Amino acid sequence: MHKILVVDDDNDMCLLLTRFLTRNGYTVSSANSGQAAIAWLKKNSPDLVLCDFRLDDMTGVQLLAQIKEMHPGVAVIIITGYSDVKDAVEVMKLGAYDYVTKPLFPDEILLTIKKALSEQPKEAVVARPSSSSSVETATRPKTAYNSQYITGNSPEFLAIIKQIDLVAPTNFSVIIYGESGCGKEAIAQQIHQKSKRAGKQFVAIDCGALSKDLAGSELFGHEKGSFTGALNQKIGSLEIANEGTVFLDEIGNLPYDVQVSLLRVVQERKIRRVGGNKDIDIDVRIIIASNEQLWDLARAGKFREDLYHRFNEFSISVPSLRERKEDIMIFAHHFLKLTNDELGKNVKGFSNEVQDILNNYIWYGNLRELKNVIKRATLLCDGEIIEAKTLPFEISNFYKLQFESPAANDKPAGAQVAGNGATAVSYENKLKSANLDAEYEVILDALKQANFNKSKAAKLLNVDRKTLYNKMRQFKEFNIE
Repeated sequence: MHKILVVDDDNDMCLLLTRFLTRNGYTVSSANSGQAAIAWLKKNSPDLVLCDFRLDDMTGVQLLAQIKEMHPGVAVIIITGYSDVKDAVEVMKLGAYDYVTKPLFPDEILLTIKKALSEQPKEAVVARPSSSSSVETATRPKTAYNSQYITGNSPEFLAIIKQIDLVAPTNFSVIIYGESGCGKEAIAQQIHQKSKRAGKQFVAIDCGALSKDLAGSELFGHEKGSFTGALNQKIGSLEIANEGTVFLDEIGNLPYDVQVSLLRVVQERKIRRVGGNKDIDIDVRIIIASNEQLWDLARAGKFREDLYHRFNEFSISVPSLRERKEDIMIFAHHFLKLTNDELGKNVKGFSNEVQDILNNYIWYGNLRELKNVIKRATLLCDGEIIEAKTLPFEISNFYKLQFESPAANDKPAGAQVAGNGATAVSYENKLKSANLDAEYEVILDALKQANFNKSKAAKLLNVDRKTLYNKMRQFKEFNIE
């Protein structure tokens, strides 16, 4: 039975998730703070952690880093509001499996958890061909190739396809630049599939998820007893991908000393396991990706200039989704088809209103965010066409939410200034006394203050969650049924 840790400073949310997941056959523990979660993790080893991005004592980024330090292989799913999507994308770069957005839907979160647990890296036994007395245990990175890759029709993306066709047959190292979630790994996979190495391994590694202590071992492997905890010999990812392709995502996060060892790999095509004394010849193509210009990092002393020049044989820049709006609906229909197949549904398309919303939204999380929105909308759709009511409130009301929060000198009646200078608004009794026209603004402000967590917004408004939902149903803008 899989063991799950739920981390949320909202006691009601912890209780709700614990009961729901327990009913679905999981062993569940909960923690109401980041520190409580860390204390639990020091004594226990979960299969998955479900964590709110905003905790009272730390952020999801801080907690994720410590989780990965203690349990590198555990899957972490972040709970976030759509106002935090940019932050959620950063967490994904640091090794989170996925993020789910509020409000939570049982089927959606259960599906994400099942997928995360089914895709967790498993310990694979790899026998050395030259020795019958030694068995190696290696954690294999993701090697699956998505055969349902789809391209856009924008001029920018068509130019990328030409670049892929041009460089794929060569053995050039390639740098892929682009924001997180824009499809850099899919492009690396396409280069691999169109190369002479297509029948060999494609190994993807997220350098942002590798701690300084584990990066060398993950890339190059280690010998038994080479450091505390090295109980077995381990084959590194570069050796696993021999004769194939290695994709190093967010390489700018790779520790500086590991960059030195990687330079030797690029120059001499040899590796040496941590704690080993024997060179191992490898033949591997290296494709790297970064959301920052590596030349700028090199000039700032954060990336080795000689390594940059070794990698910079060919580069591809991937524009963000908001820069190629012609592609939005192409990918939306693609993700709709994938979700239909996954859920066994037959949703055929999108209403004109939804198409306008999708085309005009600023996709901070790029393709990854679009995919999550389509999956969610398909799950909630009860007909053949996706309507605006199935979209998250923060997406369908994007432009209405762009105004700034009230400044301190414009704070509403009853607001108090906290000791740290921040504005803290008291909403007690305010909802009941406001007229209908003002209720919408009051509810919207409370939702923003609570990062669109409806339980917390209800507490701010001094009403229960059910009352808040009933109030929200009065306004079609909230898309509450």
